[in-house]
Amino acid sequence: MLAFHNPLHRGHAPVHEFFRGERVPCFETPTRADYVESSLRARGHRLLAPDVDSSTVLGQVHAARYLAFLEGAWPQWLALDAAHASVQPFPSVWPVRTLRSDREPDNFIARLGLYSMDNGTPLAAGTWAAAKAGADAAASAAFRVATGERAVFCCTRPPGHHAGPDFMGGYCFLNNAAVAAQALRDRGADRVAVLDVDYHHGNGTQSIFYGRSDVLFVSIHGDPRTEYPFYLGHADEIGEGEGEGCNLNLPLPAGTTAAAWFAALEQGCARIAGFGADALVVSLGLDTFEGDPISRFALACADFSRLGARLAGLKLPTVLVLEGGYAAAELGTNAVNVLDGFEQA
Repeated sequence: MLAFHNPLHRGHAPVHEFFRGERVPCFETPTRADYVESSLRARGHRLLAPDVDSSTVLGQVHAARYLAFLEGAWPQWLALDAAHASVQPFPSVWPVRTLRSDREPDNFIARLGLYSMDNGTPLAAGTWAAAKAGADAAASAAFRVATGERAVFCCTRPPGHHAGPDFMGGYCFLNNAAVAAQALRDRGADRVAVLDVDYHHGNGTQSIFYGRSDVLFVSIHGDPRTEYPFYLGHADEIGEGEGEGCNLNLPLPAGTTAAAWFAALEQGCARIAGFGADALVVSLGLDTFEGDPISRFALACADFSRLGARLAGLKLPTVLVLEGGYAAAELGTNAVNVLDGFEQA
């Protein structure tokens, strides 16, 4: 399978994050993509650098002021103090209920809080370049699918599905799946389905398309009553306005078995088939793996081959976008199992 990778991803390499209130080494590291790229090459999949500029599509799925902040955030941080080159900025205040979010503060940390949903998504010197190159990879994959490829994989980091119209979070800055879906729409697909199989609900993707009827969002994920992102992903969220009925959340309890997970996948695939999509985008989170350090589902390596075969059974032009998965050594195997299962179906 043709795959686009992100040649700039290693520039996004923060050292630590906050996880459940503790300062810990980052789970989302450059080695994640390195393992996947190595496995892709070992099994004969082609890797290309992005060749489509995502700028126009980014402006359709993200707010202009958010993009401007993200692009300029690191230079602004350094402008405050040259010593900040070795200091990771984290937000410490957020515009929660009753506070205003329409006015952008002058204070940098306050602006960071305005555009962040958590304090576990650290910036680094190369964050913008890495995130933009990842969006370019997603747009490049969508272009190839729109012009005749059966399926294309986007192997990139940082991930994207928690990034909303005007906020970052969950290690995500730009929403690659949303970029791919919008790019497919722009290139002639009347209807696009986005299937998110990451352990964590794709709140950003849901938020971007929640009021639209041309993009169906389906997510299978850990129950937000106990799992990140906590504040979105419930079954009663079905879309609004023109998008009513175009959002399907299938939350599952921690400890869900592979059999129960695949039963939920069948529900999602049935909804996609009924939607009449012209193309499919898969937010390919691999943190449903039984050995993932921050997730609690029970899929084994072989189950990812089965997932790939089921996705192929939808018989849609497909863009697969790498999202989460933090058992880094197994990540490459699980990713390539999906692709091989797809191609061999």
